[in-house]
Amino acid sequence: MKAGFVSIFGRPNAGKSTLLNALMGEKLAIVSPKVQTTRHRIKGIITEPGYQIIFSDTPGIIEPRYKLHEKMMSAVKTAVDDADVALLLVGADENPEEADAIFSSLRLGVPSLLLINKIDRLSADRLQELRDFFGQKKYVKEIVPISALNRTGLEALLAAIVGLLPEGEPFFEDDDLSDLPTKFFVSEMIREKIFHLFKDEIPYHTTVLVNEFKEKTSLVKIRADIIVQRETQKGILLGEGGKMIRRLGTEARKDIEAFLQQKIFLELFVKVRPKWRDNDNMLKEYGYH
Repeated sequence: MKAGFVSIFGRPNAGKSTLLNALMGEKLAIVSPKVQTTRHRIKGIITEPGYQIIFSDTPGIIEPRYKLHEKMMSAVKTAVDDADVALLLVGADENPEEADAIFSSLRLGVPSLLLINKIDRLSADRLQELRDFFGQKKYVKEIVPISALNRTGLEALLAAIVGLLPEGEPFFEDDDLSDLPTKFFVSEMIREKIFHLFKDEIPYHTTVLVNEFKEKTSLVKIRADIIVQRETQKGILLGEGGKMIRRLGTEARKDIEAFLQQKIFLELFVKVRPKWRDNDNMLKEYGYH
């Protein structure tokens, strides 16, 4: 039996969350075209005869500007420390020198697979350029071209990962998909809709806290607070006559019901908490440890 922790690293929007979801066959990590969508380390567990892989999707590597960013980068460091295998994801449109600087800074002491993502958008010449560039790097054990969105190259990737895993007993039960509670995924689905429905700074000034999750006979009752920094942001989230908050609730409810496979009753409230992104106590309350 082989078992181990496999951490996914890369710049914002490299496709880390899309890759985790594709590998899992389940939507565990939220995605959006905006950078810094992922704020937590999200584990996904695959158990098959002969191996167990615990994947970790990590926040995109950035220079911290707030305590929230520091928490995000702390999650990256923990994933570095825990990893038995590292997946280094570089997108088709990325600058390889900048990606190399980030990967080198991780100072990984475990085998690393360099994944060239979004190969459907690459010419053969560009793909070879990236192969030549990263093939010279000492931290690269093997290069695997993939398209996370189209699920191309994932079988070869899994085979390469299993080949590098240490021998050992499973860490989780066979039917476990993640070590995170259901409430976490509910809050993330609501936050994903904020990223899709609102522009500019609103998604980055917002977090979601699920205060109530009650399973009843016919449905699940969920009450969640959407935290913002300013009254003007609250007004934007609510919309004229509550139009936007109703739309947000409707779209989030559809995804949550699909995830839970059960009807839900969803209540959303918007609360103003000035400078929550720089407040340690608030960050802890909102799940950023």
